[in-house]
Amino acid sequence: MITICGFPISNYYNKVRLAAAEMGIEYKDDAAVMPSQDAALLARSPMGKIPFLETEQGLICESQVICEYLAERFPEKSLYPADAFARAKVRELIQVLELHIELVSRRLLGAALFGGSASDETKAEVKRDLDKGLRAFAHLAKFGPYLAGSEFTLADCCAAVHFPLISMVTKIIYGQDLLASLPQVEDYMKRLGERPAVQKIWAERDATFQAIMAARKKQS
Repeated sequence: MITICGFPISNYYNKVRLAAAEMGIEYKDDAAVMPSQDAALLARSPMGKIPFLETEQGLICESQVICEYLAERFPEKSLYPADAFARAKVRELIQVLELHIELVSRRLLGAALFGGSASDETKAEVKRDLDKGLRAFAHLAKFGPYLAGSEFTLADCCAAVHFPLISMVTKIIYGQDLLASLPQVEDYMKRLGERPAVQKIWAERDATFQAIMAARKKQS
């Protein structure tokens, strides 16, 4: 039995959990692991990040590596197409979404949600880079009805956990949801929200986030 370790407000932890759930893989869930530079965590996750995976053979870190491992370990349940080119196109979507959109928006996460600040210069830089990333993503995504075409893939697991965060951050910082520049996103997210595994991940994420915000408010 594998164990997925992390915390429910982490979209990368939720990405792995969603992929496992959509693949129908049985797993244990250690949902109380926070990122840390403590020696105990570094022994399990060398960068002190979440998620990481406990297997019978040892530990694996980095969400995309974990998902690739699951696809290879359970090929009959893989969320990748059988065709090599089609698989590459799914990976391409994931790379652009995570590297050029999610990671870029993450620069504003502290300012948007946790009481931090961002300079006007930083906001302008992030907006410029997000516009570029969204333009590239719009060129690649098919929304047919899923990102890579007619079948649900790992790219959709990524979008299910990353899109809500990107929308929230850009609404707070810029007063508009930059994802709305992709006109298909609204219907696409409604379609994702009909999937039981997505509903479960979203509900657990929201409940955990609300509990954290309530605790912070009580302390202040």
